[in-house]
Amino acid sequence: MKTFRYRGTDIEDTYCEAFDGVYARLLITAANKDLLKKAANSFTALPSTVFNKSEGGVEKWVPASETPDKLPGALVQLWVNYSKKAGKILEEELGWRIRQGVLVVPTTRVYNALSSENRIDTMDKVGHCGDGYETVEKRFHKELIRIPIMMGDFYIERFLGYARGVMGGNLWFFCESLETSLSISETALKAVKGVEGVITPFDVCSAGSKVETKYPEIGPTTNHPYCPSLKGRIRDSKVPDGVESIPEIVINGISLENVKKAMFTGINSVVCQKGLIKISAGNYGGKLGKYQIWLRDLVK
Repeated sequence: MKTFRYRGTDIEDTYCEAFDGVYARLLITAANKDLLKKAANSFTALPSTVFNKSEGGVEKWVPASETPDKLPGALVQLWVNYSKKAGKILEEELGWRIRQGVLVVPTTRVYNALSSENRIDTMDKVGHCGDGYETVEKRFHKELIRIPIMMGDFYIERFLGYARGVMGGNLWFFCESLETSLSISETALKAVKGVEGVITPFDVCSAGSKVETKYPEIGPTTNHPYCPSLKGRIRDSKVPDGVESIPEIVINGISLENVKKAMFTGINSVVCQKGLIKISAGNYGGKLGKYQIWLRDLVK
């Protein structure tokens, strides 16, 4: 694969392959940062869209001065693959994750953070956790469902918006060692997370996958041509000499432009770093998604 130079770093002349998704954007609040972190992490854990489930991430942490109830907050996103049934699937997935990941954490509340004509009524999948004792009331100029629980009451905004966005933007960093790859990918991740409207569902991902697999019953398997430990053992290895680790950052965003901005920001944050041999991206020859984000175009 051909490369070009950008600010002293080799970049593969390739593209990442992204695709359509549907997302909800929520604000979770809690009485303190520890409880908030527990709820946000539980809600966004386990990316699994490859199994027709959902994946999420924390977009940013919100100070108490900027939330409706003046409690510390987390702006989170939850995504499903785009389809005609995406709204229903998202409603089901939101129900599971809010019921089991947020409602059970003391003092938490959930608010809508997306203005959209498409809305999900949370009464059926969350509100009825009150077993018929739930009520609807106005607070903070919002319509909230009040659910009695054993540690007070849980509040959730009744209608949550959802919209179409772009999933699967990504960057690969070819590094000379595991140690340098951790430093480089964490630097890029911090930069990407600073871009509004995007999440990184895996944060730093150590195991990129491929479309083809010998074991379809377990889902995507390892992208073997890019496994450094297989170099010299397989004929189709694509690991360059001197590369010992290839971390990936996957990016979902509320628009294609947000994803592109996040990818550029990630690239810009690590060019010229010691131990970085080249930057690339993952694609599947057009088999996965309709968006081809060329790295060369990002850095023009």
